[in-house]
Amino acid sequence: MSAAKILSPAEIAPFLRGALHVERKPDYLEPVRLPASALAQSPDPGVSLTARMTSGVRLAFETDSPFVALDVFETGLQYVGDARRPSTFDLIVDGAPAGRGESTNGSTIVIDGTKVPPAVQIVRGGNSLVRFDGLSAANKAIEIWLPHAAMVRLRGLHVASDANIRPSKVTRRTWAHYGSSISHGMEADGPSETWPAVASRKLGLELVHMGLGGQCHVDGFAARAIRDSGAGLISLKLGINVVNGDSMRERSFRPAVDNFLDTIREKKADTPIMVVSPIFCPAAETNPGPTLREGPVFVTRKRSPEMSLGALSLSRIRQILEEIVARRRAAGDANLHYLDGLELFNESDTGDLPDGLHPNAAGLKRMGERFASLARVHFA
Repeated sequence: MSAAKILSPAEIAPFLRGALHVERKPDYLEPVRLPASALAQSPDPGVSLTARMTSGVRLAFETDSPFVALDVFETGLQYVGDARRPSTFDLIVDGAPAGRGESTNGSTIVIDGTKVPPAVQIVRGGNSLVRFDGLSAANKAIEIWLPHAAMVRLRGLHVASDANIRPSKVTRRTWAHYGSSISHGMEADGPSETWPAVASRKLGLELVHMGLGGQCHVDGFAARAIRDSGAGLISLKLGINVVNGDSMRERSFRPAVDNFLDTIREKKADTPIMVVSPIFCPAAETNPGPTLREGPVFVTRKRSPEMSLGALSLSRIRQILEEIVARRRAAGDANLHYLDGLELFNESDTGDLPDGLHPNAAGLKRMGERFASLARVHFA
């Protein structure tokens, strides 16, 4: 094994991409996908949990080292009855996939979803060294995509003792994407294969990924995070979590979307924004949420006419979002665009929708490819 030098957390901090906040300790860095101020404003611990999962976060650097090894402490998920989910690291070399590493050595958050509320237990673990060998000794651009379904503390980076290494320059336009678990992409095979990751590579964009499983509720703190980011392109995939959690009715959803857009426009008056409506979900197309897990699939329950008044189904949300974008464009916002989520994933794709809500790995890849094709005219 080649002799190595170890870069400290402080030395690898300039390599980080896609995190809006980094918690810095003497012995580790922990990337977070929302600013600290946003975490402080949410009463739901799920916001902190999903924002600390590193979907879309990566290290980007150039080196002539024939190997790289990342010293990490990862915390993954396990649902009672299922195996512990491995924390997956993807290696991209000069823009092409070049390897995948996994770890299950870290701590595990064990969730018992059969209980209300779900019972949570943490099983403590240890550090891991995720190593990629057999690389060219020539200078090359390296990206290590961090796990999409785990939290990660970065403790150091090992390279050859005589290697040169420096941060990659950011030369691409930055794209900020806000969305739900479908954007978060835990069903993807690896972190570089969530649909926003697939789309960002095809479009040649620098991704800031705010896909937060279960937590896309048109929250003001998310709008402020996007407003204050360096994003030159923005997409907002809105609606499914509002139906999942029955967190809004039409009376509150309409002004919440307008307020979200107004907040972003305070600092990004001309930035292209694409509002994307929900993809296909059979249980909630015409029936309001909440969505409930029943065996292997998600379902909704019928409501009385009185309880259905103003409640939101996915078909209604698509109409509302299209109307809001059309009204704002007519008022002069020519850089605001609407994309029907059914163009990304529709009824014909349900073979890749095993639980009736979340596309599987193949479905997520296809969504990314379709988004890149549809968005190219606005995001080129």
